[in-house]
Amino acid sequence: MIIAIFPHSQKKESKHLAIGIQEYLTTRGATVVAEDDVASSIGATPLSKVPEDQIEFLLSMGGDGTILNLVHKYAHLNAAIIGINLGHLGFMADIPTSEIYPSLQDLILGNYVIDERITLKGILPTGEDHFAVNDIVVHRGKNKSLVEMALHVNGTYLNTFVADGIIISTPNGSTAYSLASGGPIVTPNQNAFIITPISPHTISNRPIVLSGDEEIQIQYLSTHGPLEMSVDGLTDNELHTGDVLKISRGDKLFRLVNLTRHDYFSTLRTKLAWAGKLR
Repeated sequence: MIIAIFPHSQKKESKHLAIGIQEYLTTRGATVVAEDDVASSIGATPLSKVPEDQIEFLLSMGGDGTILNLVHKYAHLNAAIIGINLGHLGFMADIPTSEIYPSLQDLILGNYVIDERITLKGILPTGEDHFAVNDIVVHRGKNKSLVEMALHVNGTYLNTFVADGIIISTPNGSTAYSLASGGPIVTPNQNAFIITPISPHTISNRPIVLSGDEEIQIQYLSTHGPLEMSVDGLTDNELHTGDVLKISRGDKLFRLVNLTRHDYFSTLRTKLAWAGKLR
């Protein structure tokens, strides 16, 4: 078993924890690797010294944002993500520091499943494509007024939205920006997309859940300045008047380790501070 570990460079406790994790896994027969510039400081093997296609797991130390950065940086790997949370509880980084070693023991013993979750693929008018784990967001950027966007599904007209923008999210991303904008929570194992308008001019413009087998086309109609398109909040591109952005199911899956001691609904209750039954 080869596990790549990624300590958080801005978290003081991360390096100390990484050293302990490396020792724990190594004594139990795993090979622990890390990026070349940090490997020696935590006693791990440099990443460049092992065939990347043999890496089974990427162990992220941070939060959900850390996982998104990691997945995009190592998008070419088929490794599954393990998320250790060093801050507030995350939906993907759901292992608290108090449960690191019991969780690693579960991993060694094979007491886990790998959730395979759909991703998004966005194709720009130039033909350039981007993949997203959580969402692709088209927003007004520097425009001072609302923008007009026509949406089609598989070429069939859906609606023209006048809003600050549009969020197209995966079920995995339904608890991120989409939720903050009034979108529904969709369990992450579904094959679905969520279309959520951002501050729409008309209150009847509500979020819509579509099959993940559809293709969504967003055409920018306004003659203002360019729209901005962001992918998982990490990269930005521009759309100009008349441009059409095509969004469909991605070619790759987001693979997340789900340990038996954790479940999505308990994370949901904790993260959203649901109080339980009313009295």
